[in-house]
Amino acid sequence: MTEALLALPNGAAVSQNAVPELTLDALREAIETASARGRRVSALFGAPRGERLALYVVLADDAAGLLECGSATLDGDEFPSMTPSCPEVQLFEREVAEQWGVVPRGHPWFKPVRFHRSYRAPRDAWGRAPEDPLTVGVMDFFRVDGEEVHEVAVGPVHAGVIEPGHFRFQCHGEHVMHLEVSLGYQHRGVERSLLGGPGKRTIHYMETLAGDTTVGHATAYCQLREALGASGASARACALRGVALELERLANHTGDLGALAGDVGFLPTASYCGRLRGDFLNMTAVLCGSRFGRGLLRPGGVAFDLEPERAAELRKRLDRAARDVTEAVKLLWDAPSVMARLEDTGRLDAATAAALGLVGPASRACGLRRDVRKTHPAGIYRLVHLPISTADSGDVFARAYVRWLEIERSIEYLRAQLGELPRGPTARECPAPRGGHLAVALVEGWRGELCHVALTDEAGRFSTYKVVDPSFHNWPGLALAMRGQQLSDFPLCNKSFNLSYCGQDL
Repeated sequence: MTEALLALPNGAAVSQNAVPELTLDALREAIETASARGRRVSALFGAPRGERLALYVVLADDAAGLLECGSATLDGDEFPSMTPSCPEVQLFEREVAEQWGVVPRGHPWFKPVRFHRSYRAPRDAWGRAPEDPLTVGVMDFFRVDGEEVHEVAVGPVHAGVIEPGHFRFQCHGEHVMHLEVSLGYQHRGVERSLLGGPGKRTIHYMETLAGDTTVGHATAYCQLREALGASGASARACALRGVALELERLANHTGDLGALAGDVGFLPTASYCGRLRGDFLNMTAVLCGSRFGRGLLRPGGVAFDLEPERAAELRKRLDRAARDVTEAVKLLWDAPSVMARLEDTGRLDAATAAALGLVGPASRACGLRRDVRKTHPAGIYRLVHLPISTADSGDVFARAYVRWLEIERSIEYLRAQLGELPRGPTARECPAPRGGHLAVALVEGWRGELCHVALTDEAGRFSTYKVVDPSFHNWPGLALAMRGQQLSDFPLCNKSFNLSYCGQDL
């Protein structure tokens, strides 16, 4: 019988003394049985506990709308891997090993994640000493041998303006048997830089964790800070945060649909959506002066109000963009040549998506009902409920169509919010974080679930800050979606996930 974990709502803070300290066996049982009990892993990370290391887990119970937290202290420099029974933790375990020098014994795919030095061990989990050279991407890759089997390496430097990442394909002709993704080129050490905060730089780190998710990550941080300070944002501030978050979703979903159209050579939608993405970004600039929403969110509320005149201007721009994006995207669904490329390409079934722990549109395209706005609502989403947009084919078409459904629903949501924003202040004082507490905040960013977890020391400073971007969950999904596909399908599959390199690498 699994020892009890602590249940708490999204955006809550509790004393660290209230977080159950389980035996390692009990923590393993809670994680390995999570899926069978209707839970999924939102975060698994290490944190110092005296001279030893503690493992913390955050499980999401979507049906109950609650999060479950627990921890266990390691007695040595290794622990039994949970990956064979719970595949969704495979990257989390590798990350813990790389950061803290402990080995998940029995991990089936034990490799570095970001290729950096261990935080505290003299030798890392692969036995490398501090003086040993470290090179990003240098590791053993899975290799398929056989007659006419060949390897195709793509990146890390790509054509065009794109972040670095390495893709290693094992192919027979054009047929892809296996894809391995190696990242780490964008590692900036952000989580380590957050320790000892919050400070003046903290909000700027949050806004640049993944530049296209400025509002999403800033929202998660603000909710976490408000929880640690036993405060909250006003209804008007929450509504304005929601407006910015949905504009961010509209800009990126529209851009993705245009990019997918470009990948199949369908130029009308590609050109229109490229322009329309800019229109949605410009709406965010009307809101706060920054096309990416930087400077808008602050703990306690927002830094800019929206007077009636600008709200009316945003509404006019939204109506024009809504009409144009509807016409542009409808061309996709009506073009047989486009549908022939999108349908049955890069298919993932629901069981595989669940086993990998996928989140966001990639999970909903497989029929999984995972949307924090609905299952773990916080802020304005406690008052305004958006339906979960799903498809069931799990292919590129489904991932594109879920984006379109979300575009429609975000536009409807914004029309309602801009027509009648709540009255009241836009900012409140946010007290300093309480010492010795743990806080968790989930936000549904445009790629999927963003998870921020913080532990504070007795002085109320961050002793641990954990960020899980949706890309961390979803990169393995892209790798499996490519199995059995043609090599030429990779641009489509890649864009249909559209994952972040820097969000993964932090």
